[in-house]
Amino acid sequence: MHIPLDPSDPEPIYEQIRARLAEMILRGGLAPGEALPSIRALARDLRVSVITTTRAYNELVADGLVDAVRGKGVFVRAQQPEQLRNRALDRIDAALAEVARTARTAGIDADELHERLAHALEEEDR
Repeated sequence: MHIPLDPSDPEPIYEQIRARLAEMILRGGLAPGEALPSIRALARDLRVSVITTTRAYNELVADGLVDAVRGKGVFVRAQQPEQLRNRALDRIDAALAEVARTARTAGIDADELHERLAHALEEEDR
Protein backbone atom coordinates (compact mmCIF):
# COMPACT_ATOMS: atom_id res chain seq x y z
CA MET A 1 0.00 0.00 0.00
CA HIS A 2 1.41 3.38 -0.98
CA ILE A 3 0.88 6.21 1.50
CA PRO A 4 2.69 9.45 0.69
CA LEU A 5 4.73 10.62 3.68
CA ASP A 6 6.64 13.85 4.13
CA PRO A 7 9.45 13.61 6.71
CA SER A 8 9.84 17.41 6.65
CA ASP A 9 6.18 17.94 7.59
CA PRO A 10 5.78 19.00 11.24
CA GLU A 11 2.94 16.47 11.54
CA PRO A 12 4.32 13.22 13.04
CA ILE A 13 4.71 10.29 10.63
CA TYR A 14 2.21 8.14 12.57
CA GLU A 15 -0.37 10.94 12.21
CA GLN A 16 0.32 11.23 8.48
CA ILE A 17 -0.31 7.48 8.13
CA ARG A 18 -3.46 7.68 10.27
CA ALA A 19 -4.80 10.64 8.31
CA ARG A 20 -4.17 9.04 4.89
CA LEU A 21 -5.77 5.75 5.92
CA ALA A 22 -8.72 7.57 7.51
CA GLU A 23 -9.21 9.53 4.30
CA MET A 24 -9.17 6.31 2.24
CA ILE A 25 -11.75 4.76 4.56
CA LEU A 26 -14.02 7.80 4.65
CA ARG A 27 -13.89 8.27 0.87
CA GLY A 28 -14.67 4.61 0.24
CA GLY A 29 -11.23 3.63 -1.06
CA LEU A 30 -11.12 0.94 1.62
CA ALA A 31 -14.38 -0.99 1.93
CA PRO A 32 -16.00 -2.15 5.18
CA GLY A 33 -14.54 -5.51 6.19
CA GLU A 34 -11.41 -5.01 4.10
CA ALA A 35 -8.17 -5.96 5.84
CA LEU A 36 -5.45 -3.37 6.22
CA PRO A 37 -1.87 -4.51 5.61
CA SER A 38 -0.24 -6.07 8.65
CA ILE A 39 1.60 -3.65 10.91
CA ARG A 40 4.95 -5.16 9.96
CA ALA A 41 4.18 -5.20 6.21
CA LEU A 42 3.07 -1.57 6.24
CA ALA A 43 6.14 -0.55 8.25
CA ARG A 44 8.36 -2.33 5.72
CA ASP A 45 6.53 -0.81 2.71
CA LEU A 46 6.71 2.72 4.14
CA ARG A 47 10.22 2.27 5.56
CA VAL A 48 9.15 3.33 9.05
CA SER A 49 9.32 1.59 12.41
CA VAL A 50 6.77 -0.96 13.56
CA ILE A 51 6.12 1.34 16.54
CA THR A 52 5.06 4.10 14.13
CA THR A 53 2.58 1.92 12.24
CA THR A 54 1.30 0.43 15.50
CA ARG A 55 0.54 3.90 16.82
CA ALA A 56 -1.22 4.87 13.56
CA TYR A 57 -3.38 1.73 13.71
CA ASN A 58 -4.14 2.31 17.42
CA GLU A 59 -5.31 5.83 16.56
CA LEU A 60 -7.58 4.44 13.83
CA VAL A 61 -9.07 1.99 16.33
CA ALA A 62 -9.60 4.86 18.81
CA ASP A 63 -11.25 6.88 16.02
CA GLY A 64 -13.67 3.98 15.46
CA LEU A 65 -12.63 3.54 11.83
CA VAL A 66 -11.15 0.05 12.14
CA ASP A 67 -11.38 -3.00 14.35
CA ALA A 68 -8.32 -4.94 15.50
CA VAL A 69 -8.97 -8.67 15.72
CA ARG A 70 -6.32 -10.47 17.73
CA GLY A 71 -4.46 -12.98 15.59
CA LYS A 72 -6.31 -12.00 12.40
CA GLY A 73 -5.49 -8.38 11.64
CA VAL A 74 -7.05 -4.94 11.37
CA PHE A 75 -10.26 -4.49 9.40
CA VAL A 76 -12.19 -1.48 8.15
CA ARG A 77 -15.30 -0.94 10.24
CA ALA A 78 -18.65 -0.19 8.58
CA GLN A 79 -19.42 3.47 9.14
CA GLN A 80 -22.71 5.18 9.86
CA PRO A 81 -22.89 8.53 8.00
CA GLU A 82 -24.06 10.45 11.07
CA GLN A 83 -21.24 9.03 13.20
CA LEU A 84 -18.71 9.98 10.53
CA ARG A 85 -20.07 13.51 10.39
CA ASN A 86 -20.01 13.88 14.18
CA ARG A 87 -16.42 12.58 14.39
CA ALA A 88 -15.36 14.97 11.63
CA LEU A 89 -17.04 17.89 13.40
CA ASP A 90 -15.28 17.01 16.66
CA ARG A 91 -11.89 17.01 14.90
CA ILE A 92 -12.72 20.27 13.09
CA ASP A 93 -13.80 21.95 16.35
CA ALA A 94 -10.56 20.89 18.05
CA ALA A 95 -8.45 22.13 15.14
CA LEU A 96 -10.33 25.43 14.97
CA ALA A 97 -9.93 25.97 18.72
CA GLU A 98 -6.16 25.60 18.29
CA VAL A 99 -6.21 27.95 15.29
CA ALA A 100 -8.20 30.53 17.28
CA ARG A 101 -5.70 30.39 20.17
CA THR A 102 -2.77 30.78 17.81
CA ALA A 103 -4.43 33.64 15.93
CA ARG A 104 -5.32 35.48 19.13
CA THR A 105 -1.75 35.14 20.38
CA ALA A 106 -0.40 36.51 17.09
CA GLY A 107 -2.97 39.33 16.86
CA ILE A 108 -4.66 37.95 13.74
CA ASP A 109 -8.30 39.03 13.44
CA ALA A 110 -11.37 37.04 12.40
CA ASP A 111 -11.53 38.57 8.92
CA GLU A 112 -8.02 37.38 8.08
CA LEU A 113 -8.80 33.93 9.50
CA HIS A 114 -11.92 33.73 7.31
CA GLU A 115 -9.86 34.67 4.25
CA ARG A 116 -7.28 32.04 5.07
CA LEU A 117 -9.94 29.37 5.60
CA ALA A 118 -11.57 30.27 2.27
CA HIS A 119 -8.17 30.04 0.57
CA ALA A 120 -7.44 26.65 2.19
CA LEU A 121 -10.82 25.32 1.02
CA GLU A 122 -10.16 26.54 -2.52
CA GLU A 123 -6.74 24.85 -2.52
CA GLU A 124 -8.30 21.61 -1.27
CA ASP A 125 -10.84 21.68 -4.11
CA ARG A 126 -8.06 21.75 -6.71
